[in-house]
Amino acid sequence: MNGDLKMGSSVGVIGAGIQGVCLSLNLIKKGFKVTLIDRDDPGNISASYGNAGHFSPYASVPINRPDILIDVPAMLISSTGPLALKWNYVPKMIPWFIQFIKNCTKKKMMHTAKYMHQILDLALPAYDELFENIDVSDLVESKGIIYFWTNKDLKSRELEINIRKDLGVKQQLLTPHEIHDLEPHIRKIYHGGILYPNARHARNPKKILLKLFDLFIKKGGKFEKQNVEKISFSSEEKPVIKTNINSYIFDKAVITSGAFSKKLTDQVNEKIPLDTERGYHIHFKGHDHLLSRPVIFLNRGFGITPMEQGLRVVGTVEFGGLDNPLNKKRINNLVNNAKYLFPELTEHYDEWLGFRPTLPDFLPVIGSSKNYKNLFYSFGHHHLGWTLGAISGKIVASMIAGEKTNLDLAPYSSSRFS
Repeated sequence: MNGDLKMGSSVGVIGAGIQGVCLSLNLIKKGFKVTLIDRDDPGNISASYGNAGHFSPYASVPINRPDILIDVPAMLISSTGPLALKWNYVPKMIPWFIQFIKNCTKKKMMHTAKYMHQILDLALPAYDELFENIDVSDLVESKGIIYFWTNKDLKSRELEINIRKDLGVKQQLLTPHEIHDLEPHIRKIYHGGILYPNARHARNPKKILLKLFDLFIKKGGKFEKQNVEKISFSSEEKPVIKTNINSYIFDKAVITSGAFSKKLTDQVNEKIPLDTERGYHIHFKGHDHLLSRPVIFLNRGFGITPMEQGLRVVGTVEFGGLDNPLNKKRINNLVNNAKYLFPELTEHYDEWLGFRPTLPDFLPVIGSSKNYKNLFYSFGHHHLGWTLGAISGKIVASMIAGEKTNLDLAPYSSSRFS
């Protein structure tokens, strides 16, 4: 452990989603005294509750592909497409979009793919370490994930397939017959697909999060249900966290607040271009027998995961910020798409809106603040926050402890936006 950080030093973690809980457990393992702070109870309507439940170690190819800009207009026009804008938010998004466009080159895309693969390759082993102490045998299934498409031409898929092949990702191209053998209940509209056999899925993400949280409490962690309002620093540069109820001083602090992290990083003079992709889900109760594993319909940009609650239908990328209300059109989009694949589906329930924290280069921010040595970050994991929870927590805990690593962590630093 770092010479200036003694065993039992205190760490405040802001945000009790999967990032914050996994980090807190890793810190406890290293002997730190950890206080986890969140305005809500863990798993309460957050992204860690409503996500697709995928453990996706293959998902290294980012959205900032050179061809994405050509596809955007068609996505926006299509009534069944995956992309939407809240037009009242567009002026606020312009700086983010400009940076995103600058990152839509092959060189930038390959940079992101390389460093996403670096941490994705370690994602499942990091979870396995945490799962050694809890029973998730009925909550995690290892049957892979299927992507499929309707167009006969494979060219639109060739780029990501080849990149993943070069990175060593295990994948299997599927014929229509093979898709039907694996998932016989899906309407036969597909012309091809791909199976990622090493992927897993959660039967109930909230239950897994709560099991990890309960383990954190059992091991001596503290939780404060309070709203963090301000971060400042003492004369010794120790972080001071002011909530709506109290003030706390810690030896170190970590911001793991997902899409809400920017409100805090702005306070410490770091202009990190974090924004949010609004995602939706619905459930069809009692229909989980229709699927053995998650499937993603690429043409329409949505997925379906079999869960305890039934079939969870997830998807859409809506740029609209944190304050706009739920968009009923996006819910209807999910309902119609799901019934297109499974005409026997009946009434849905649990209409949910969540926020994916997204940066324009599609790499997360993992590491220390460029302005304050005792402040650390772990956010901006876009669609992969659930997958990367355990490994991000392991990395940041090791950084706080001053441990050496063989990983190249510079690409995840917030200083890349300076």
